[in-house]
Amino acid sequence: MARTSVTRPPSMKGAKDALGVLSRPGPLPVRFGDLGLIGLPGIVYAPAEGFHLPAVVLGHAWLQPVRRYHELLRHLATWGFVAAAPDTQRGPVPSMSRFSADLATVLDVCVGVRLGDGTISVDARRTGLIGHGTGGGAAILAAARRERLRALVTLAPSEVKPSAIEAAARVGAPTLHLAAAVDSMAPAAGHAERIAAAQRDAGGDVTVRTIEKAGHLGFCEGRHWSSFLLQNFPQHRTRKLTRALVTAFLMQELTGEKRVSALTAGDVPGAPLVDLPGPEDEESGEQPGLLGVGGR
Repeated sequence: MARTSVTRPPSMKGAKDALGVLSRPGPLPVRFGDLGLIGLPGIVYAPAEGFHLPAVVLGHAWLQPVRRYHELLRHLATWGFVAAAPDTQRGPVPSMSRFSADLATVLDVCVGVRLGDGTISVDARRTGLIGHGTGGGAAILAAARRERLRALVTLAPSEVKPSAIEAAARVGAPTLHLAAAVDSMAPAAGHAERIAAAQRDAGGDVTVRTIEKAGHLGFCEGRHWSSFLLQNFPQHRTRKLTRALVTAFLMQELTGEKRVSALTAGDVPGAPLVDLPGPEDEESGEQPGLLGVGGR
């Protein structure tokens, strides 16, 4: 079979047009699988076939089952990405060290094993990580130990233990942080912005956007008992914006796609860029609290 890469989007005029295109599913048929064969619960979506595909692995937020991310994972697969997520460390006091190791293991499996009936393979040079909430913190821990990683995306990332802020300074991959504007669990100023500033101060390539009116669980889909506990519910608009922004960023970083620049730089309706605080502002700020995290 010939090499198959991510489907190129059509030419797009401005951010509004790009949001409309990349928030909708791509043209590729998709296959769905279970990670249980490798000893970890979880899911994987992939295009029906294709060699040398880019791959991303997603870390879920505190208490959240991976079924709440099917929409995003399937969406990425329709645009040509292998997209997987382990369903581990779901308890009230998860180990972020173990969760970050699970993310790395799943990514290694995607790279090292032919998927499907042997008709799907991943290019080790085109891999990325995505994480939501504490899963964002775990993704940062994993990214800090992975030299060949090409992209990192976080959604309302949380400070964790071991520290995601400290680990961010060791992340070499280009990074997109999407903060939630109405986030009582991991406020941007205490979490996303401090994480991003640590990466920037170490010379990292980092972009931060705030999703307007988004809550911490606005990135999830469906119903779950934790929504009532945390008083935070799914938001269609937040998920739509996120699908487009994440797809564009991954296309740019993992495939070199230039047509998506309207969503990777400059003004995007509903997702303004954030000016990060300087070192003096960081020193005077309060330390962020820890959200639903475990120890080493």
